[in-house]
Amino acid sequence: MKVLIVNNMAPFVSGGAESMATHLKRNIEIAGHQAEILRIPFQWEPATRIPSQMLMSRAFELEGVDHVIAMKFPAYLVRHPRKTLWLVHQYRQAYDLYDAGHTNLPEGQLGSDLRRVIKNADDACFRDARRIFAISDVTRDRLAKYNGFESTVLRAPLNDPDIFTGGPAEGYIFAGGRVNDAKRQHLLVEALAHAPRTVRLVIGGPPDTSADGDKLRATVERLGVQDRVRLDLRFLDRLEYARYVNGASAVASLPFDEESFSYVAMEAATAAKPIISTSDSGGVLGLARHGTTGWVAAPNAKALAQVMADVYASAERTRELGVAAQACWEGFNITWPATAQALLS
Repeated sequence: MKVLIVNNMAPFVSGGAESMATHLKRNIEIAGHQAEILRIPFQWEPATRIPSQMLMSRAFELEGVDHVIAMKFPAYLVRHPRKTLWLVHQYRQAYDLYDAGHTNLPEGQLGSDLRRVIKNADDACFRDARRIFAISDVTRDRLAKYNGFESTVLRAPLNDPDIFTGGPAEGYIFAGGRVNDAKRQHLLVEALAHAPRTVRLVIGGPPDTSADGDKLRATVERLGVQDRVRLDLRFLDRLEYARYVNGASAVASLPFDEESFSYVAMEAATAAKPIISTSDSGGVLGLARHGTTGWVAAPNAKALAQVMADVYASAERTRELGVAAQACWEGFNITWPATAQALLS
């Protein structure tokens, strides 16, 4: 069978969805099929250009393809008689983020019209799909609430668990991955200013924009915590990244309303490291459970400072929470072979 995996792309930006697509392709090939990835450019600014990019995705003629697996808006609008959706997320700024006031859609009638165009196209796409899988409970529930379609949760596996071996704690809290406002690394820096001086923080990963990196550096300098935080703001190869996770006392993942467990939390649990998160971090809370697998704080600096202090209060307790996080993750029994089989069925 010839399988085409369809996903978005933004030049020189790569994140969890791109990694998912790459590993899905590999595992479909291991299962004995041919597979390719089609990445369709998508630029969401200005928002008035979104309809033309939706039309571009819809206009693709996919000949010589037996099965399509589509992942993100607007790439999933491509037409094919045998299309399965593995829904990473919709265009959230037309849905929950619109309701929360965090949207790039214009105010007034123009914004309402754009929102309606996006929803109508989504609804038509979901009606035509052979099957709909969602990567998390959050994504499933959002789809049901806003579009009225049911889906099956199919969580993304960890791509390279063998490198997250854990190890002795080296006395720092690690926050890894892409750096931007939605991932909220700045909250950890602000919390550090309220935490005991024994607390150390490492933030490692590429800023989405130069402004994101500049903002984080400026926050460190403004709060005078340069001696307690390391900013390694660049693309880290997987072994470099894993070394940070394996040496951490705890790992922080506190995005706003994340769709999935988040790779950061999955990697931490694999390495038997406890997870720090916030009460509004969405899917991450499937792994980050307060007092069981780590700590969950209110999304403010003082609350986070308290749980950061707790990491250092008892090394034995911190290790126990890490072991519990590992057991929790392993209990889901999420593997790539099973995931690929479900998407092809």
